[in-house]
Amino acid sequence: MKATRRAALSEDERLDALGRLLADTEISTPLRVAGVIVLLYAQPLTRVVRLTVNDVLRGGDAVLLRLGEPASPVPAPVDSLLLEHIANRDNMDAATNPASRWLFPGRRSGQPFRPDHLSALLNKVGVPAAAARGAAIRQQLLEMPAPVVADALGYHDKTTTRILRETGGTWSRYASGDHPQSTSGWTPQSPGAGARPGSAE
Repeated sequence: MKATRRAALSEDERLDALGRLLADTEISTPLRVAGVIVLLYAQPLTRVVRLTVNDVLRGGDAVLLRLGEPASPVPAPVDSLLLEHIANRDNMDAATNPASRWLFPGRRSGQPFRPDHLSALLNKVGVPAAAARGAAIRQQLLEMPAPVVADALGYHDKTTTRILRETGGTWSRYASGDHPQSTSGWTPQSPGAGARPGSAE
């Protein structure tokens, strides 16, 4: 996966956008979930729309999203929002679409939501997808080793290494290869304890 070179949001702008998506129930649930996936996990919309319900894993009380290896834990309150979306997905009432496994089913039978349409909708609620994705990947690389981020988010390690250099990250001496993993897997760096904004992300 290649990362965009368009200007990223600042970290404050990313957190503000995430907080708005988590708190504003006037925004449709599918749009909130898609935006959160971009802002937390640095996924391009072309990949977001290709996710299926099978990429959302349940393990006890934990919810995981399979983007790479290991699957990424989904923190509260994002986990509840994601499960609510799955239970009430749009475009499932058409006679030809009731068995759709797409996380974001499109209006055309068997097809996911169009990424260009999703991008336009996110822009309308103040979440420019490319800039949001850029902010998310840069923040993760400031806090986690590039090879770990690459594996977990489905990026090529050369891409994360290049972005790390551009952001002036501190993990440049981290050696790639097999490393012990936490039993809970990789955790996105926000929302979490002490993170802004008050509504999370």
